[in-house]
Amino acid sequence: MPDRAPQPVDRQLPTEESRELMALVRDIVQREIAPRAAEEEEAGHFPREVFSLLSEAGLLGLPYDSAHGGGDQPYEVYLQVLEELAAARLTVGLGASVHTLACHGLAGFGTKEQRTEHLPAMLGGGLLGGYCLSEPASGSDAASLRTKAVRDGDDWVITGTKAWITHGGIADFYTVMARTGVDGPRGITAFLVPGDAEGLTAAAPEKKMGMKGSPTAQLHFDGVRVPDARRIGDEGQGFTIALSALDGGRLGIAACAVGVAQAALDAAVAYAGERRQFGRPVADFQGLRFMLADMATQIEAGRSLYLAAARLRDAGRPFSRQAAMAKLFCTDAAMRVTTDAVQVLGGYGYTADFPAERYMREAKVLQIVEGTNQIQRIVIARHLAGPESR
Repeated sequence: MPDRAPQPVDRQLPTEESRELMALVRDIVQREIAPRAAEEEEAGHFPREVFSLLSEAGLLGLPYDSAHGGGDQPYEVYLQVLEELAAARLTVGLGASVHTLACHGLAGFGTKEQRTEHLPAMLGGGLLGGYCLSEPASGSDAASLRTKAVRDGDDWVITGTKAWITHGGIADFYTVMARTGVDGPRGITAFLVPGDAEGLTAAAPEKKMGMKGSPTAQLHFDGVRVPDARRIGDEGQGFTIALSALDGGRLGIAACAVGVAQAALDAAVAYAGERRQFGRPVADFQGLRFMLADMATQIEAGRSLYLAAARLRDAGRPFSRQAAMAKLFCTDAAMRVTTDAVQVLGGYGYTADFPAERYMREAKVLQIVEGTNQIQRIVIARHLAGPESR
């Protein structure tokens, strides 16, 4: 790779504290994440030690209340941290986003006693979380999930299978949506399930196109017994909790997408400045310069879109439509930018000696997770024109 180091993104952060936080993140990225990212991804190594470091540094609970171990940071700041992490290694950035998603239910809907008992360890105690909504036969149609939780005295007994679970088999806790009542969204309840619960097992991790270092696996619940004290929210409130979490999660994916795209642009600019053809750098050729300009513009537009949605969330205003727009635009942009980065590098872009091909493979999954981009278009259209006629 060329030796030219990319310039850090010029971020507009709201406080001195957030600027110091970003400096800490960049230091961790440069020392602990970026130098080993390519090698560890190729080997399929999950960097649990990095997540332990992030937890110790207070970076896995940024948008939550400091009274329970969180960082008291606005989403505007938290998402920019995710972007920096994802630019270095998507396994880390997306993993931090999923962990935050897994904490959302208890932080937002748990009782005071539940938050006091569990959140400090979840937010800053070295634990890692997973989020269990999808199933083999219910992905986009999440309200049709079939995993059941049946009341047995003071416990619930959970039986079923969850699919596409990030951190599946290695997480310390899972926020699990299970059916406790009637069909449809009103019969779903949320539970906080320990990762080592008896009867909970993980299948072999999926063999994926990218993000080989991040385990994605099915989870099997074979009569997993969970105390009612670990039920999150009211019975039948689980789908509301799930949708609330996904609004924030979509912004996390948008930020990760911008991070991957930024990394791809940085690699393309560095290469174009050093690769010479016809006696001059290829960056001198107008066709390539215009391609780089378009890539940079898409990244800036995506960053502005996810930050605008984050500021609505921070102000307590509705942001579901904007979150869907940000997820849609940023992930589609990341796919275009990473594809163009491979093109800029030419034949070298198609080799594993340069990171562009890894960025391109990783960008694809971002158009799928946290609701496919087709689902995002449905969400946006419903906000504009109302629900579809039945």
